Amino acid sequence: MHGRPRRPDKPEDAAAAEAKAAKLRDLQAQVLHNHHSRTYTKEALGLSFKLLEINPEAYTAWNYRKLAFQHNIGELSEPEAIKSAIDDELRVVEVALRQNPKSYGAWYHRKWLLNQKLAPVDFKREFGLLDKLLKVDARNFHGWNYRRFLARFMGVPEEEELKYTIDKISDNFSNYSAWHNRSILLSNLLIKQSKGFESKQKIFSEEFELVTQALFTDPSDQSGWFYHLWLLAQTSSPENPQLIASWPSNGSNLSLSSLSSICCYSLKEGILPIVLYFNEPVKGLSSSSVSLNSDLVVSKNIQWRPLSVTDSGHSNCWVTYLEVSNLECNSLQQFSVEVSITNSDEIVSRSGSNYNCPVHFSFTFELSNNDSTAKDIDPIHELISWDFSEPLLSHVNPSCICFEQLKITTSLVHKESNWHLERLSDEIDLFRELHDDNSKFAKLTLARLLLACAAIKSRGSSLVERKGYCEESLGLFNDLIDLDPSHKRYYEDERSLVLMDQLTCDMEAFKKYCSVKALPKLAPLNHVQLCRLSLTRIGFAERLLWVQMLDLSHNNLRSIEGLEALQQLVCLNLGNNQISSFTALEPLTKIISLKVLDLSCNEIGTHPIDTTRYICPSPFSHRVEACEAFEECRKKNINVEEFWDAILFFKHVNLVQLCLEGNAVTNKENLRTLVVTLNPSLKWFDGKFVH
Repeated sequence: MHGRPRRPDKPEDAAAAEAKAAKLRDLQAQVLHNHHSRTYTKEALGLSFKLLEINPEAYTAWNYRKLAFQHNIGELSEPEAIKSAIDDELRVVEVALRQNPKSYGAWYHRKWLLNQKLAPVDFKREFGLLDKLLKVDARNFHGWNYRRFLARFMGVPEEEELKYTIDKISDNFSNYSAWHNRSILLSNLLIKQSKGFESKQKIFSEEFELVTQALFTDPSDQSGWFYHLWLLAQTSSPENPQLIASWPSNGSNLSLSSLSSICCYSLKEGILPIVLYFNEPVKGLSSSSVSLNSDLVVSKNIQWRPLSVTDSGHSNCWVTYLEVSNLECNSLQQFSVEVSITNSDEIVSRSGSNYNCPVHFSFTFELSNNDSTAKDIDPIHELISWDFSEPLLSHVNPSCICFEQLKITTSLVHKESNWHLERLSDEIDLFRELHDDNSKFAKLTLARLLLACAAIKSRGSSLVERKGYCEESLGLFNDLIDLDPSHKRYYEDERSLVLMDQLTCDMEAFKKYCSVKALPKLAPLNHVQLCRLSLTRIGFAERLLWVQMLDLSHNNLRSIEGLEALQQLVCLNLGNNQISSFTALEPLTKIISLKVLDLSCNEIGTHPIDTTRYICPSPFSHRVEACEAFEECRKKNINVEEFWDAILFFKHVNLVQLCLEGNAVTNKENLRTLVVTLNPSLKWFDGKFVH
């Protein structure tokens, strides 16, 4: 149990443990033998009971008992005999729970038995068992999970269960499981608009008052702080998902080489990406939920893909690629594209909210005969320099566009934001009263409240107030880094998000970090330089969708998640950061325009045991093209087992310029061969021309 010191082992303890282990091994062998031979006699079941009595985590024994129960119950016809067999199994579970009240297998077995619905359930007995358990350990999340199961099973109104949570919280404010169950029940009741739960404002105001009492009673307890964090998330964000950015933006004109247009480098490859960025992860984008109209011949089966490093199906950022390579252009020709998203039940957030903010935008792009004939000629034929020390001339401006957040209606958002802002302002005043320089929870919650207010202010024009909120939260995160060094990396990441927000929220102020880079035969590329800012992660990528050259060198970046949204990115400088593996670069494999990558002076290959490598799926589970890459490398005598993460990365990028010098991995034999083999278009490697 938590907080209990370990007592040193005695010699007799070691002997007892050895005897117990021997008995367990013998029982496990017998149970496995009976399992394989499908022996379901009374004696065989008795052996499995003895095993579970000692070790309730023997999952195979639970599965064996399920099979035995199904086999034996088929031979019974009398209701009393069936009920007796079920009661026997329930008693086995109870014995196991006395040994370990947090046994996953035991709780699952009990649920499985009840779900068979072979006999009436004695709910008085079940709830009695739970009451005994929760009196011993009121925070046992297995018990609370089973209570939710029972409540659904017998149709207990969620309002009654909500009252039960308040009883438990009143007994002990530190009951994290009761707070957690309360958040689940409230979410369901508010979504269903149950009687008495029609007004979120009223409910959340009452909940804030409840949790504030708990926090001021015992500021050192974590349970109330986590519930307050959940309330804050419900209060500071819109109820429904919203589209907050797109690329191309409304009214823009794209081309590959025209100086009067926005450069779209991917047109050289005959591809035009369309990016939609939402304020929260959503799923369900398809040709039926998002319509495309164009004077191009657009396929009816447009495929929208989530740009996410996970496979959950939800993503903030979605993309589709229009094929324009087959267009015949005898001269300069302009094409238009219209994108429409109507109210759609198909687009759904993780919380189950539907998208209901109709949006329509359009853009144009230009193609000429020269563009189509230049497909095999890469304009990047000189080594790209990252020296932008010269001052930006006043008449040179990046062709970037300030993206507005797209809202349902101005009046509705304004009304909601007013209440949210008032509620959050009251909370800020309260927590400023809770002055405790050593309370990390108070400081962290205050920082989050300030950032929630800043987010609401960003929907309007109150940039001065917003800046004040951000400055105060930065100070709090700096305090937390010193106060709670064990969570230093988390606070650094949160501080980085605030810095990114500050830098990008005001386009006029952001322009001092922007310039343009002219390359031969290309329209000027938009360049953003965010160096030496102590950034550890990327945030607010939706404000950077237009960026084509990005310099993030001399920061402390450990993750680059978020950059996958920048589908126009051609050149990226990540030199002098803290990237420790090729798997951390996976977001870059989703950027089709990326040609120049600087990874110099990072930590790739530094750590002898790099656990981040195993965040990436095993190479043996990858697609056919990955297997082909492994075979190609084996033919070059490259150790695939050592370099599998590098192979998976370089197989999915198409670089012209790469710099890896200053990383420990460059000392490994055959790395250069691997890179050149998988990137035949590579012209420069570590500053030298590739022959």
